[in-house]
Amino acid sequence: MSDASADSASLAPEASFGDFFALLKPRVMTLVVFTALVGLLAAPNPVHPMIAFASILFIAIGGGASGALNMWWDADIDAVMKRTQKRPIPAGKVTEGEALGFGLALSGLSTVMLGLASNWVAGSLLGFTIFFYVVIYTMWLKRWTPQNIVIGGAAGAFPPMIGWAVATGGISIESVLMFCLTFMWTPPHFWALALFMRKDYDHAGVPMLTVTHGRRSTRIHIFVYTILLAILALGAGVTSIGGPVYMAIAIVLNMMFVKGAWDILNRDEEMSEVDNFKVERNFFKLSLLYLFLHFGAILIEAIMQRFGMGGW
Repeated sequence: MSDASADSASLAPEASFGDFFALLKPRVMTLVVFTALVGLLAAPNPVHPMIAFASILFIAIGGGASGALNMWWDADIDAVMKRTQKRPIPAGKVTEGEALGFGLALSGLSTVMLGLASNWVAGSLLGFTIFFYVVIYTMWLKRWTPQNIVIGGAAGAFPPMIGWAVATGGISIESVLMFCLTFMWTPPHFWALALFMRKDYDHAGVPMLTVTHGRRSTRIHIFVYTILLAILALGAGVTSIGGPVYMAIAIVLNMMFVKGAWDILNRDEEMSEVDNFKVERNFFKLSLLYLFLHFGAILIEAIMQRFGMGGW
C-alpha cells in the first residue's frame, strides 16, 4: 500500500454505533417487537418475565439482522432512490462487508439464543423468517416479480407467530390469524407508498406493480386487497383473540380503510398530480396506524381476558 493510500485509509471515518444501529431499520424493528409481544401476551400460556424479555430482545435482534442483510444486498438500488440514499451504506458510513458481517453475526446469535431462551420452535421460526426475508424476498422476489410485496410480506407477518411460539411451543389458529392480518395488510400499505414514490422504483429498476402494470392497476389491487383485509380483520374479531373492544376498533378502522381505498380507486393521475398524491399519502399514514391499533386491540383483549373481563 502506498503512503497516499495509507493516509486515505487512515482518514476514512469509522462507522459509529448509530450507523450500525441504523442498519437494523429501527422503525421496522418497532413493528416487529410490538407484534411479537402481542403474540406472546395473547397466548394462553403465561411466560416468565425474564424469558419474555430475553425472547423479545432476540426477536428484535433477528429483525434487525434481516434489515442489515437487506441493506447489504440492496446497496446498489438504495444509492439511486431518494427515500434510501441516506442509509449507512450508500451514505458511505458503513461498508458492504461490514454490513454483511454484522447481519450474519446477529442472525446466528438471535436464532440460537432465542432457541435457548424459550424453545426451538420459536428459534426455528425466527431463523426461517430471516432466511425468507433476505433470500426469498430481498435476493429473489424483490427484483423479479411485481408480486414481490405480496409474497415477501410473509416475512413481516411471522413475528406474532414467533411470539406465540415462545409461550406455547407451537403454532395455532390464533397465531395464524395474526400472521394473516399482517400478511394481507402489507400489499395495500406498500402499494400506496409506491403510488407517490413510483419514480424511485423506476430509477432503481425494481418491478413494483406501479412500474410493471401502471398506477391504474395498482389502485384496483389496493382496493381488492383492502376489502379482503377488512373481511379477515372483522372475522378475527369473533375468534378467541377478538372481543368487543377489538371488534369496535376493527369496525371503525376498516370503514376508514375501505373508504380510503375507494377514494384511491376513483382518482386518476391528473387529480393525484394536482394535490401531490394527498389522498394516497393519507391512506399510507392511516395504514401505519391500522396495524398498530389492531394489534393493540388484540393486546387489550388478552389483558382483559387474564382478568376475566374480555372475550365474547
